[in-house]
Amino acid sequence: MPNLPDPDAWAPLAAAPSIAVVGLGGAGSEAVADLLALGIPGVRAFAVNTDARHLQRTEVEERILLGHRELRGQGSAGNRDAVLRGAEEARDELLRRLRPFDIVFLLAGLGGGTGSALLPYLSRELRDTDILPIPVAFLPFQVEIDTNTDRRANVEASVADLEETGGFLLALANEKLRRFGSLPVPRAFQVRNAYVHSLVTSLVDMVENPSQISVDFASLKNHLRGSDLSTLIVGEYHVSEPERLVHEALKETLLDYRIPERPSILVHLDGGSNFTLDTMDRVLQTLRHRLGQPERLVLGTRMRSEPREVVRLTAVLGGLRPRTVRDALRSRSPGPLVAP
Repeated sequence: MPNLPDPDAWAPLAAAPSIAVVGLGGAGSEAVADLLALGIPGVRAFAVNTDARHLQRTEVEERILLGHRELRGQGSAGNRDAVLRGAEEARDELLRRLRPFDIVFLLAGLGGGTGSALLPYLSRELRDTDILPIPVAFLPFQVEIDTNTDRRANVEASVADLEETGGFLLALANEKLRRFGSLPVPRAFQVRNAYVHSLVTSLVDMVENPSQISVDFASLKNHLRGSDLSTLIVGEYHVSEPERLVHEALKETLLDYRIPERPSILVHLDGGSNFTLDTMDRVLQTLRHRLGQPERLVLGTRMRSEPREVVRLTAVLGGLRPRTVRDALRSRSPGPLVAP
């Protein structure tokens, strides 16, 4: 018989993917602090900024100040070029700090200088390594875009770079928070960040934990390679209403996209022992109907040994057309994720 590797030798290969969340600029750093408060075990957190005072008071432990020579810790004042020069100076240090991770979520508010410059820059730099970057862009309120040409230019330049880079792009529209208009402003942003938390934890759970039909890290990367621009949706609903599960996952999102017909789909379903094959088929058929009968669908499932009232759906939707986010910026009222 051939000599098989000793289990102690290959045990490190069985380790779950290592994951980091990185806040870029003020809004991104605040969002990462909210994620930490909600709990993301095993995930390392970083804050990167050009504003030394904001960086000093952030709740994120790992902190990196950029552009200290030119910007002197005073922030970027919307100057993307100055931020990019600072990023180039610190490029080796940034990559050294992030190289140990397999998946890096990058969170940034667009419109100012720091997040707008760093989100596409780091996404591109990380894609040139074996790291999977997942940029999460917070789009300004429509009134900011309509009345501030500099902010609009920063947003459109950043989104154009991100769309052309391909891979993941999670674009969340602050305009969609208007439905929570009775909430205090900080609480409304916490609602948005709680949605980001659900996206992060759902994807982490999908790739970290083995399933009956697994969607592992290699499966995810392979799916993304053939899908160009992609986004992520999540949803939970009662096991007895699988059609409503799909409806709520598509309807309740804060993501700012119109998904084209026939996108590629990687879907993972997490349920209990009472989740039947018939129920799974109803979920998949509803997805296919709502998304224009896509030809490529990759399925993963994890069914627990005990019954569960709720089923969770995590789906990566690929094949988005370029300019989907830039076109949405031209509309005062961002449309639904899927056109009716």
